[in-house]
Amino acid sequence: MIKTNIKKGDNVYVLAGDDRGKQGRVLSVDRDKNRAIVEGVNIVTKATKPNAKHPQGGLIKMEAPIQISNLALIDPKSGKPTRVGYKMVDGKKVRYAKKSGEEIK
Repeated sequence: MIKTNIKKGDNVYVLAGDDRGKQGRVLSVDRDKNRAIVEGVNIVTKATKPNAKHPQGGLIKMEAPIQISNLALIDPKSGKPTRVGYKMVDGKKVRYAKKSGEEIK
């Protein structure tokens, strides 16, 4: 398992790839493969057979995983990409944005 600074629900900025410059919310993180699925980023078209969810089947657009190293957390104060640091607050380890010093919820 690889240590990551990005968690489910975080707002991230895409640093590299075809979707460079886009922002989105993290839907899931796969720590074993070092990848995350981000809402509205890395959209692929998948052919599916008919099922309960999609009775017609056909082509479905969905998000594919993206490498975590290509993502940067968005600073809650300035809205720009930032690195993440850790500090102890009241005996708890919390993440904070290195650009503004703002705590990340």
